[in-house]
Amino acid sequence: MPFLKQDIEEFLDYLSVERGLSKNTRDSYRRDLTKYEQFLKKRRIEKSEQIAKELIASYMGHLKSHGLAATSVSHNLSAIRVFHRFLVRDGRVKGDPSGMIESPKLWKRVPDVLTDAEIVRLIEASKGETPQLIRDYAILEFLYATGMRVSELVNLTMDQIHFESGFVRCFGKGKKERLIPVGKKALEALKKYCTRARPKLMKRTTSVVFLNRAGRGLNEGGLTRQFIWQMIRRYARLAGLTKTIKPHIVRHSFATHLLAHGADLRSVQEMLGHADIATTQIYTHVETSRLKTVHQEYHPRGRLR
Repeated sequence: MPFLKQDIEEFLDYLSVERGLSKNTRDSYRRDLTKYEQFLKKRRIEKSEQIAKELIASYMGHLKSHGLAATSVSHNLSAIRVFHRFLVRDGRVKGDPSGMIESPKLWKRVPDVLTDAEIVRLIEASKGETPQLIRDYAILEFLYATGMRVSELVNLTMDQIHFESGFVRCFGKGKKERLIPVGKKALEALKKYCTRARPKLMKRTTSVVFLNRAGRGLNEGGLTRQFIWQMIRRYARLAGLTKTIKPHIVRHSFATHLLAHGADLRSVQEMLGHADIATTQIYTHVETSRLKTVHQEYHPRGRLR
């Protein structure tokens, strides 16, 4: 088996065993990387270490010349980048030739996001010890930890949360189910809410997680999407944030921050529940700041010394 083909197979095994990605996601990677391997094979490239950035740039041009949309070209480039990062981490090659290949320009509107520090200020503004404040803090932590849609959060039931494994089972658009990891801070906030606040708010037996003052969930006239949106705006004002706060700003920030800190596009797509990776692609505007940082760090005249 040619070395490049073997590397691709072992990368796909890594996605399955170590990353736990779904079969659909692995199949998507396989399709993209098989086309990539076939292109390289025609140019007599059979080993991963032979791949240079010029070849990847040529492949991007090849895809464009065959009429692929910018979103589809970006889709392919994302798969190639994750593959090459795997090769470097696994010690199979010394460098990543895909890192400085520019993504095609996408003309979708870039979503408004909060910075890491602004998210912290927003969440901290809700801190308190009343049942309502404990609830609000848990909601904000949970929204930022999972990237869930507000509509998904208000419909959340207790049996969807798996505290021991640290996952939430979410039902998105079209009732499609997905599992989302939940970080430690959000789990702690949720446990505190469920043990100290929810019992005080609950006036009748209900499986809905987040309740209003009357102890009602969404289907009982309780918390609504509008309530959550107003709540986020209220805490943004208390935190002194001057940005325009829109309903999905926490979800947009979740995705942007993951990508900015090195997460791959397809994993973010799975967590967000996007059917089309092109929808997730709008968050890659953070790559411009990453490239600027790389340039300043490694270019001989990139910064004053």
